[in-house]
Amino acid sequence: MTFGDEVKAFYKSLKIPTGLPKDVDALYPFGNPETWLVIEQFFQKFYNDSNPRILLMGINPGRFGAGLTGIGFTDPIRLEEECGIANNFQKKAELSSKFIYDVIHAYGGPSKFYSRFFFSSISPIGFVKNGKNYNYYDEPKLEKAVYPFAASCLEKKLKFGCSRDTAFSIGQGKNFKFLSKLNNEHNFFERVEFVPHPRWVMQYRLKRKEEFIDQYIQALNSVQD
Repeated sequence: MTFGDEVKAFYKSLKIPTGLPKDVDALYPFGNPETWLVIEQFFQKFYNDSNPRILLMGINPGRFGAGLTGIGFTDPIRLEEECGIANNFQKKAELSSKFIYDVIHAYGGPSKFYSRFFFSSISPIGFVKNGKNYNYYDEPKLEKAVYPFAASCLEKKLKFGCSRDTAFSIGQGKNFKFLSKLNNEHNFFERVEFVPHPRWVMQYRLKRKEEFIDQYIQALNSVQD
């Protein structure tokens, strides 16, 4: 099986974590036929080999990015215009996706980037509360429910070819702390590093965007497969 085949099998195996707070709904894109169609095309195009990939771990999918397309940090606009995969999703931009594809361009383009890296999330299943994106760490009960699920997901990712040397947290705050805790308890990786969260850059440090893109490139170039 190729790396892409392994990821798709992983997505098909996912079950919504138990013990979620009653007012929190799961965001599960993998049951949507349109989402699955673009997943098939994306992984055939960029992951049709058995080479290892370095993990970049986000928080959990959002409604206008991976929670819709099934592709980490990739909204419908970037999926079509940058990755060459036509889709019928509403073409609404996501700030994080815009920044990430600026990074991908600076690295050398999608083919070069995806040949070394794989975007995932601490929780591959997203969450919504009151119709808005909700992070797994936004309340203790949800974080507690996600912890064993996240550990199990990471273990599976390592079995299908993600590098054990270095993993990146996308975000230097709570997500990095959570991933570091998981790693300290399970020894998934030799090192856990972080890069700034793209939404934080786009919302609060937009004038310094090029500086943060350079920070990403330096971090990505510093690791071995």
